[in-house]
Amino acid sequence: MFIKIKKSYKFCLCSSRNQSLSIYFRKNLLVVLVLGLISGLPLALTASTLAVWLTESSVSLGAIGLFAAVGVPYSLKFLWSPLVDGFPIPILTKLFGKRRAWLVFSQVFLMASLVALGLSSPTENAWWVAFFALLVAISSATQDIVIDAYRVEILYSEEQGAGAAMAVLGYRLGMIISGAGALYLATYFGWQATYMIMAAIVPFAWVALMVGGEPQMVDSGQWVVDGKQENNNYHSPFTIHHTPKDWVQAHIIAPFVDFMQRDGWIMILLFIVLYKLGDAFMGSMTNPFLIQIGFAKAQIATVVKLYGVIATIIGSLIGGVLVARIGVMRTLWICGIAHALTNLMFVAQARIGADVQFLAVSISLENISGGMGMAAFVAFISGLVNKQFTATQYALLSSISSLGRTALAAPAGYIAEFLGWEGFFIFSVLLAAPALIVLRFLQRRQ
Repeated sequence: MFIKIKKSYKFCLCSSRNQSLSIYFRKNLLVVLVLGLISGLPLALTASTLAVWLTESSVSLGAIGLFAAVGVPYSLKFLWSPLVDGFPIPILTKLFGKRRAWLVFSQVFLMASLVALGLSSPTENAWWVAFFALLVAISSATQDIVIDAYRVEILYSEEQGAGAAMAVLGYRLGMIISGAGALYLATYFGWQATYMIMAAIVPFAWVALMVGGEPQMVDSGQWVVDGKQENNNYHSPFTIHHTPKDWVQAHIIAPFVDFMQRDGWIMILLFIVLYKLGDAFMGSMTNPFLIQIGFAKAQIATVVKLYGVIATIIGSLIGGVLVARIGVMRTLWICGIAHALTNLMFVAQARIGADVQFLAVSISLENISGGMGMAAFVAFISGLVNKQFTATQYALLSSISSLGRTALAAPAGYIAEFLGWEGFFIFSVLLAAPALIVLRFLQRRQ
């Protein structure tokens, strides 16, 4: 099935009913898994893991809080994403191709930044630590731009859901390695060695890149995937020019105009903002809720952080299979309704109190449905991009989706104070309705 777009645009939502878990053992999906792991590796090294190092070095709590600002590049990465689409890196592009050249380039800087960060001393000069942490974040955000574009371009349409699941799985594994794994390493080998080891993991992505190969577009509408041609979902009216005079139009203006020419583009953006809004409200207030009703920090760590991560991974794998079998739109419906209903478990938790067994069930169901929805949502965004502007459009759409997790979810605490915990969770369930209404509108335009 298709959503028709103005002119010759079509958003493919095709399904293939013979897909199962075996889809995850395809070569390119295993490549996506490795790249997802490398993508998830740097985040904790500039956030939670770095905060532990700063605390042990007797850096003030106020200064540690300011270090959160080094994560800003992840939200602003769309600003330089046109460079990834439109600027070939000398020598590297000839050796590896455009996508792989940018990934190697960003990862060389990522490794250098991690090494420099590890060699810094928070006790001697915290400013140098902050500077190198910012360089790590910029390199990591650039790497994410390339990895997202690469994933979209090397996978068939039917593989996008499974690709999203493998990306989630790899990302979570990367965060575990740089989170819990880094803390264990620092305990026995020290912080300097820990950051050196983390930097040494990055080149494993290059092996995956050699296996995955370079995506190739043979004309404006045909892409080579695993040696076979596949239609691009959209055919752009723009001709890509490579002269300096036309670069801005071809790589900055064209991707935005291309997207805005699609019928219903405003509703598509509205859906992207709203779909994970209820989840963002829940996520920001779950830990305060659990603390207030009597759970210990160790119980929260075990159930929410351990069981929750495992459940999210399981859910994302299920979601990837559903996308392949029944299509993106129906999977979004199923996951949107399921995730809203599982939030009602927290209404019961508020009445039952600090029952750890019930919490394990609540967290498991909530994270499984959330993981399913995440895989479907990433597949939805992946299907929207024009492969002539993959990096730019995907970075923009993913940045827009973060609005629900940041700005729109900011009042969650005040709403919880006003409504109480039971009312807050019921309100979070109702937040699923606007996204589903917009989703219905999009279905009607098929």
